[in-house]
Amino acid sequence: MTASKKPGFFLQTAILVLGLGNILLRDEGVGVRVIERLQEKYEFPEGVQVLDGGTGGLALSPYLEGVKRLLVVDAVAAGKEPGSLTRLEGKDVPSFLGLKLSPHQEGLADLLITAHLTGLYPEEVVLWGVEPAVVDTGLELSPPVAARVDELVEKVGGELRRWEVEVRSFNGSYLPFGSHSA
Repeated sequence: MTASKKPGFFLQTAILVLGLGNILLRDEGVGVRVIERLQEKYEFPEGVQVLDGGTGGLALSPYLEGVKRLLVVDAVAAGKEPGSLTRLEGKDVPSFLGLKLSPHQEGLADLLITAHLTGLYPEEVVLWGVEPAVVDTGLELSPPVAARVDELVEKVGGELRRWEVEVRSFNGSYLPFGSHSA
């Protein structure tokens, strides 16, 4: 797990952008790849933490302390064409559902259930996912999923702008404003 701020130090933050995934299983790592792209191109204001959550599951609980808005990026197996985007928010994020949309959903569901039980559940939760094409040993994303990484970065930008957060790139330009529809 790496954070865009000080790794290993749990920051009080209002917004957490959390990428989930196992980069050793190709498309399964798309959430982490989106976080890597965000961290290499953009700087985030105080109160926004961008975190590579990997396959952390419940170990990510301390990062939820003080979080008002949670934005998760992950591979989401929703039965659509590979590379298709899915956006879920609020009650639609499968924290209590038996339907397994993401390979990490059990870890994400456990994390969100624990957050409910401990009073750490954010006021707003949004999940952006992409339908995986290949979940097999390897480091490269499949072409349909790799083609959506920049669009997912823009979708993250759209959510942050909706939350009145401006994000600048290291060269001074702003994170593109993506719509929040899939």
